[in-house]
Amino acid sequence: MSKEKFQYLQLNIKKFQQDFWRHPRRLNALRATASMGILAIPFIVAGKPFYGVTLALGALAGALSETNDHPKGRIKALSITIVSFFISSFSVGLLNNYTWLLGAGFVLSTIVFILIGGIGERYRAITFGSVLVGIYAMLGIEISPAWYWQAVLLPLGALFHGVFTLILLYQNPWRLLDEQMAVGFEQLANYLEKKAMLFPSKKQEQESINKDLALLNINVVNTLEKIKEVLNNYGRELENQEPLRPYLQRFMLLQSLHERAASSHERHDKLSDEEERLEVMEGFGEMLRQLAFASRKVAENMLTGVEYHHPKALEWISDAIEIKLKEMDASIAQPLVLLHHNLYRSHISLKYLDDIIQGTSIPRLRKDERSPIERFRRQLNFSHPRMRYALRLSLSFMVGFILERSLSLDKGAWVMLTSLFVSQITYSDTRRRLFQRLLGTVTGVIFGALLLHIFTSVASQVILMMASALAFFYWLRTKYSIAVIFITTFVISAFNLISKDAGLHIMLPRLIDTLLGATLSFLTIRFLWPGWQYRRMPELISKAMQKNMAYLEAIVSEYKETSADDLAYRIARREAHLADNELALAWNSMRQEPRSKRQLMQHALTLTYLNHALLSHISALGAHRETNMPVIENISVITNQINKVLNEASKYLVSQKNIIPTELSPVLMELKEQIVLSDNHLKKQQLRLFYNIAGTSSKIMKEIEETWVDIKN
Repeated sequence: MSKEKFQYLQLNIKKFQQDFWRHPRRLNALRATASMGILAIPFIVAGKPFYGVTLALGALAGALSETNDHPKGRIKALSITIVSFFISSFSVGLLNNYTWLLGAGFVLSTIVFILIGGIGERYRAITFGSVLVGIYAMLGIEISPAWYWQAVLLPLGALFHGVFTLILLYQNPWRLLDEQMAVGFEQLANYLEKKAMLFPSKKQEQESINKDLALLNINVVNTLEKIKEVLNNYGRELENQEPLRPYLQRFMLLQSLHERAASSHERHDKLSDEEERLEVMEGFGEMLRQLAFASRKVAENMLTGVEYHHPKALEWISDAIEIKLKEMDASIAQPLVLLHHNLYRSHISLKYLDDIIQGTSIPRLRKDERSPIERFRRQLNFSHPRMRYALRLSLSFMVGFILERSLSLDKGAWVMLTSLFVSQITYSDTRRRLFQRLLGTVTGVIFGALLLHIFTSVASQVILMMASALAFFYWLRTKYSIAVIFITTFVISAFNLISKDAGLHIMLPRLIDTLLGATLSFLTIRFLWPGWQYRRMPELISKAMQKNMAYLEAIVSEYKETSADDLAYRIARREAHLADNELALAWNSMRQEPRSKRQLMQHALTLTYLNHALLSHISALGAHRETNMPVIENISVITNQINKVLNEASKYLVSQKNIIPTELSPVLMELKEQIVLSDNHLKKQQLRLFYNIAGTSSKIMKEIEETWVDIKN
């Protein structure tokens, strides 16, 4: 082979490797399918399909129970998983002939498992898998050669998958953290791309864009929470924290980029209306798109190791905007200066991505100091969402089990399997999952019937089963209805391999049981603690205002005296965004609820939008806290005046004992006067940020006074 051909081959191999590592969903699906195939295929070829399929189901349950841990943490989690799977499957085999003992034990153990899952993410995945394995054991007990075989095979399948995963993970122990960080930068890129549509934009376009931004912000904040959890998981397992430094640095960078992205300096339609500002606004839009492109490149760097190259376009776009701002009249350019500075700082942060001196400082992370027992006890009351979910799910299981045994339903455990996947903590999530499950199952049954008539040989049905497993894992986290199609074809082909034509015979029972299980899930949440969102809205808005107040106070403290360790500031920022997320999710959930329960939905939307706007204005103030911006003299007085009104309104929403305050007019007038009189452009900009915060707070007060007083009537 010539030198040129060899180099060309090396280049293609390198590109293939990079593309291979770039897609975590493909990798995870391939890994789970490979472990299932290694277990199942030899037994199927040897004419022992029951053993192969049961081992594969154990591996499948093990894959669904995986946790985002350092390999050392994975070993602990795997040990707990195997013990839990054994207890669950052994109990089903042992008590199968004692119907009511089995039913009572399964229902009660479900409550315990769900509450243990509430202790933390690691336990949640494991306990879900344990309940799933119990149902798998019920499905297979009739065709098992002996009652104990499933208690051996299901945990063994999970053990094999766990060990197989650990072997791969030890080749790159940081892979899970890389994947989570990459998701964070991808979600930020999505947010930045959507925000770019506001530059420029008209007023009538902004409502739709801002709705989308609020929902995209949920994804970013949730991903930040997951990254923090994984960082803490890794930190617990490492004696030497030094290897975590680059990840902590990037996490801090991601947080600060999000704060700047979420900030809002002025009304975008107001800025877009001025002809002189239009070109600069278009420049801001392009700068945001380039920042999104850069964020995706950082994600690619995390996944593939390809060196990050900062987009050169960002440099010249920023320079062009700066030149344009200098050429403009000061009064026209003034509202745009801080906005440009905000984007410029994001550009510089990404440019010096791995420079610890110029980049972002290494943070301490907040950890949940409560013991597992304390977290478990906290759920032991009927007002806790997790307890309510556990009781609803166990009730669905109890009714499903009674129906299965009293009506002698063929494969009746599918009723409970459907309830497990359909039942969610909220009404809207359950309703959404119900339609996805029904649509996926019906499509999967039709699709499976057609495929079994085409693929009649054992070899082709094994390929169908493995391909279905691969597609199921690939779509599981993103398109659940598609994932259900493929898990249905997997089950049909698996049963067909165990007993000829059994896959075709189970299609109708599968449809009936799915319909029954979905109906039970819907009825339990419809009539047992549905948690209608309109009842939660006053408390959620009150909480959001309280967290915004704390965030504003933390920013002002940083302006007065910048602290070396800004953990308290970051906690205040995080909690404000989490409260905003809760509010946005509640409004989004309200849209899925019965029409009679969508009380004051438009007003809830308005308040959700206004709270997000308030948080954006506060974020704008926070985004400039590390600059040399001069502090206005009466910053504490203004902050206290705004917070006093927000605090009184917050208390009113919860108790309705006091008269709601609506007057922020004196504060607004004072700020307007100071803006006019100030000669310092940066100080003037800071005053404008406070004016926007006070103005949005005033709008929230008026909206509450006009509409929200009726919600408790």
